[in-house]
Amino acid sequence: MYPTMTMTSTLPDPDTQSEFYAGVPFKRLVAWLADVVLVTLITLLLGLVTFGIGWIFFPVFYMATAFLYRWFTISQRSATLGHRLMAIEIRNAAGRRLDTGEAALHTLLYLVASAFAVPQLVSVALMALSPKGQGLHDLVLGTAAINRPAE
Repeated sequence: MYPTMTMTSTLPDPDTQSEFYAGVPFKRLVAWLADVVLVTLITLLLGLVTFGIGWIFFPVFYMATAFLYRWFTISQRSATLGHRLMAIEIRNAAGRRLDTGEAALHTLLYLVASAFAVPQLVSVALMALSPKGQGLHDLVLGTAAINRPAE
C-alpha cells in the first residue's frame, strides 16, 4: 500500500519514484480542508473557554491557533492531522521528517503565503503543476509532501 523508501540523502525523484508523489496534490487539498475545519473548531472552542474574548480578536486568535496546531503536529510526525488522514507527510530536502525548527519555519512561511492572495495562488499552481507538488513555502525550504513511505 505504501511506497518503500530507501534511505537517501534527498527527496525521492519524481521521475524514478513517482509513487511518492502520486495523487499528492489532491490529498493536500483534502488534508488542508480537514485542517481548516479542525483549526476553526479549536478556535471556536477556545473562544468559549475565554468567555468570548477570543472571538473579539478572531483573526489573530485563529492565526495563533493555526500556527500552534500546524507547528506542533508537523514537529511530532512531519504531518498535520489532515496529512495523516490522507497518508502524506512533509519531508525536508534530505528526505527526512521535519524537526521542530524546520516545522516552525515551514508553518510560518505557509501562513505568510496563505495570508496574501498572490503567493497563495502561486503556491496552489505550483502544487498542481510542479513535479514534486511543492508550494511556494516548500520551494523556499526545499521540502515536499510525499505519500507516507513504508518504513
